Amino acid sequence: MAVAELGAVVLDCRDPRALAGFYAGLLGGTVEGEGDWIDLRLPGGRVLSFQAAPGHVPPAWPAPDRSQQAHLDLTVTDLDASERAALELGATPLDTEDRTRAFRVYADPAGHPFCLCAC
Repeated sequence: MAVAELGAVVLDCRDPRALAGFYAGLLGGTVEGEGDWIDLRLPGGRVLSFQAAPGHVPPAWPAPDRSQQAHLDLTVTDLDASERAALELGATPLDTEDRTRAFRVYADPAGHPFCLCAC
């Protein structure tokens, strides 16, 4: 029996509204809230939240001294088209070595790693 239910995944960043807008461009949904806490309410009821952290230091990927700590895997049907959209929204490629894999690694505008994964 579960003790709890996941309410949201929360990413620290310097500008919560800007980062929520980036993920809204990738995932759809509705950006809600003001100030230091912004929610992105996704289709299907999930919530991705963004919390202001003025001293946020982006993780480095891959780097053991500045671990990514967590990352998001985003499922897509077309890696190339999804990559173009992510780059237009402000993503930065982190791994361009192997284009034959079923995933590609990026950083969001605040430096959090995420993967686009072909389904």
